[in-house]
Amino acid sequence: MVATDTVQLTERQRSVRDAVGDICDEFDAAYWRRHDAEGEYPHEFVNALAEDGWLGVLLPEEYGGKGYGTEEAVAMMYTIARSGAGFSGAQTVHAAIYNSAPLVNYGSEELKSDLLPRVASGDAWIQCFSLTEPKAGSESTAIETEAVRDGDEYVINGEKLWTSRIDVSDYLVLAARTTPREEVERKTEGVSLFLVDIERGHGAGSIDLEEIDKTASGVVSSFRVTYDDLRVPADRLIGVEDEGFYQVLDGLNEERLVIAAETVGLGELAVEKGVDYANDREVFGRPIGQNQAIQHPLAAGHARLQAAKQFTFAAAKRTGDEDRKAVGAWANTAKYLAAEAAFEAADAAVQAHGGRGVDRAYDVERYLREARLTRLVPVTQELALNYLGENVLGLPRSY
Repeated sequence: MVATDTVQLTERQRSVRDAVGDICDEFDAAYWRRHDAEGEYPHEFVNALAEDGWLGVLLPEEYGGKGYGTEEAVAMMYTIARSGAGFSGAQTVHAAIYNSAPLVNYGSEELKSDLLPRVASGDAWIQCFSLTEPKAGSESTAIETEAVRDGDEYVINGEKLWTSRIDVSDYLVLAARTTPREEVERKTEGVSLFLVDIERGHGAGSIDLEEIDKTASGVVSSFRVTYDDLRVPADRLIGVEDEGFYQVLDGLNEERLVIAAETVGLGELAVEKGVDYANDREVFGRPIGQNQAIQHPLAAGHARLQAAKQFTFAAAKRTGDEDRKAVGAWANTAKYLAAEAAFEAADAAVQAHGGRGVDRAYDVERYLREARLTRLVPVTQELALNYLGENVLGLPRSY
């Protein structure tokens, strides 16, 4: 389609797009349709990316990574989603890329030297971040899972929700309270991050899993996880005790821009499917795409997506700005615009298909389910607006 390549990519972004695109071309729509319907993780796809070092796209070169930044990550993840993998396909590797960030920034040199080269090569996967709890969703500082020091170990007890990809991961990053909330001056204090060896925890009977039966992102499994006297060596504490919440925030805005790019890719994919069908399907002797009732929603979806795409890619070029509040404003704006645009585009694509819009064989029903999910994760649209209202418009804090 015309007017989808209006974003000016750097030479390195183009090389990323082309290299990752070549890998994505090996996995067609039928591959993603089948894996979503059967709830299977796309090991072949992830392994193909890992073999070419793309799981280490953000890791420093000294640890075997590519040493790239947000601009290249945006191009990579947009390409994956746009290829036919959609948002959930991009999410199969998103965590593998970003869960290593706390280790890069705060991990000990011994831990980084041992683990990061294996992550970059795909020999070790850190696909899982265990944060959300039954009573602590968007309010992350309300987590109750506790980690108590016992000699050379921490003993961790608690329950987490929406811990995804733990079934296909070697390690997970776990957030737990090392100081009770009532004993800290600020609610953001007292949280620590730990690197957990999943197999070791399973073997000790300290990690219990209950899969969540969900309706979107079938290729990624999510779990309720109970940690029962999970023992973690003290040297697997990431960074400084009680400062884990700030470590989580570090790089959060850049990651949100990448998610916006994935969402735009999903939306463009939906528009393309809708247009193809509208051109092929004939009713009353004419293609349905000739009817403005079909044309206009698809055209409007396209226009919204291009605006979100321009904003997202432009913001990614400015993430080195020292004003973190400004970067936060760009990230939340991009996430909000992309999710709204993708949902409207996917809805238009389903409507254009008529009854076939809910037929798995036409894919658009999956795109609609995924687009709806993007309005909830990684933060809700309302929380994105809260940030903009307070930090951009200067309105009173609402929560």
